[in-house]
Amino acid sequence: MKKYAFKSLLQRNGWVENAIVSVDDNGIITAITNDSVDSSAIQFNGYALPGFQNAHSHAFQYAMAGLAEVHQVSSVSDDFWSWREAMYKLALSVNPDQMEAIATMLYSEMVRHGYTNVAEFHYVHHDKNGQHYSNLAEMGSRMISAAKTAGINITLVPIFYQKGGFGQAPNDRQKRFISPDIESYLRLLESSKEACNYYEGANIGIGIHSLRGVEPTDVAAIAKNGPQDIPFHIHISEQLKEIEDSISYLGKRPVEWLLDNVEMNDRFHLVHATHLTESETVGIAKSKANVVLCPSTEGNLGDGLFPLEKFQKEGGSWSIGTDSHIGINPLEELRILDYGQRLITHKRNTFTSANQGDSGSFAIEMATLAGRKAMNNYSTAYFEVGQRFNASVISDQSPLLSLSSSDNLLSSILYTADSGNQLTTIVNGAVQIENGQHIHSEQIKQNFIESMNQLKNR
Repeated sequence: MKKYAFKSLLQRNGWVENAIVSVDDNGIITAITNDSVDSSAIQFNGYALPGFQNAHSHAFQYAMAGLAEVHQVSSVSDDFWSWREAMYKLALSVNPDQMEAIATMLYSEMVRHGYTNVAEFHYVHHDKNGQHYSNLAEMGSRMISAAKTAGINITLVPIFYQKGGFGQAPNDRQKRFISPDIESYLRLLESSKEACNYYEGANIGIGIHSLRGVEPTDVAAIAKNGPQDIPFHIHISEQLKEIEDSISYLGKRPVEWLLDNVEMNDRFHLVHATHLTESETVGIAKSKANVVLCPSTEGNLGDGLFPLEKFQKEGGSWSIGTDSHIGINPLEELRILDYGQRLITHKRNTFTSANQGDSGSFAIEMATLAGRKAMNNYSTAYFEVGQRFNASVISDQSPLLSLSSSDNLLSSILYTADSGNQLTTIVNGAVQIENGQHIHSEQIKQNFIESMNQLKNR
């Protein structure tokens, strides 16, 4: 049994001052009280927020963060599709040990920035020749092992990747990703589910790469006949060319086709959904499907801006992810999302709803609750008895924060704090960050450096 004491702890209805959280040996909350003089509690001079949910990650891409910014000076445009070629090169090179070292480094950095959960959109399944490993989920198992070492909860989302584009066979650069049919994907899914038994912080989701990456009729079949009690993740409408190709192949835009052919609900998570018509925007919201927005990556790739204002007016819910990990700070993701919307709407009240006018409170609530759904967690309480204790703790040493009233504190954190304000992160009741570093940082960094030196890609 442990007790943790905080200057304040955030609940849905506001801050609890002098909060003490008691947890059992499994990291489950047994009591939440407020007591300013309990000397038996481990003291943290900070503000406890619910742990951030990273709803979209491609862990291996962390190894190429920042490397696609040296551009050839020519008449050829550098865009998502040219970036994708650099990604393929890395995907073809990495072995299981290197994959695990990269993911562990990344996940430890996520934890350092306040994330306690990650949904790993995982599609590097096979060996360098495109052949199955003896363990179908070998690479997925490495993601789970990395999460366990880094001390982060993981929802492994093994991805069905079948095509090279709408109506096109896969190309040789995609050979490590491919499951040729539904049956082979379901075998991979089952093997991945078994791998989750290795770590109590792991669970499973269904993943479709995209409508261009899987025959659309197979997407509809899995949505209807596959497991119905786990999250369903899919890339959708990220790029204009993707929409043009969809219209040419299907006669409909990607989200338009999805709305017409898949009965979606709140277990569905549409990643990016950047380019939407008004009817598609309304349709997603009305279906109760969630959108996963990855602002730093979407900005880095030049994807575009999601129509957030209309989506929110229709009651739509969204979460955040770091995707290619060009940025890892959840507060930064939220700010980029907000400021992009302010620039195109010329309004400052981006993060609002009919009954929520506090931008900081609204953003944390949306990212937390929709993000949890991406992990198959439908709890709407930030912290409660019986839940695992997952918290991002912000230091009170910043004068701006320490002087803020409870009414202004959350927005002050969201709009002024950075990684230097992160005091600690507690995952499943265990402290993972001490003095600004992960508790296993030295070994994690050493393994990462060795793997990167082997890859020689930087």
